[in-house]
Amino acid sequence: MSDVTDVIDNHERRRFELTVDGQVAVADYRLAGDVVRITHVETPVALRGAGVAGRLMAGALAIVRARGQKVKPVCPYAVAYIQRHPQEQDLLA
Repeated sequence: MSDVTDVIDNHERRRFELTVDGQVAVADYRLAGDVVRITHVETPVALRGAGVAGRLMAGALAIVRARGQKVKPVCPYAVAYIQRHPQEQDLLA
């Protein structure tokens, strides 16, 4: 089972990635100064319903926090995730 620490930032493709069972869940982003705009979150169909997108978001936000950045969720999933996790709302730009 993957963990939030398994989330990586693929700088070249401008996305956070979490690989589970050989498949990659992604959170695309755009960087504007110190603000990470999460534009799209997608989990492969075979991994949906297993909490993979939540672990991806948790890991992505941990990376953002560690870098001292802020986040602007644009994707509806990212918006909903942060609304459901008040401990992450201090990251909002």
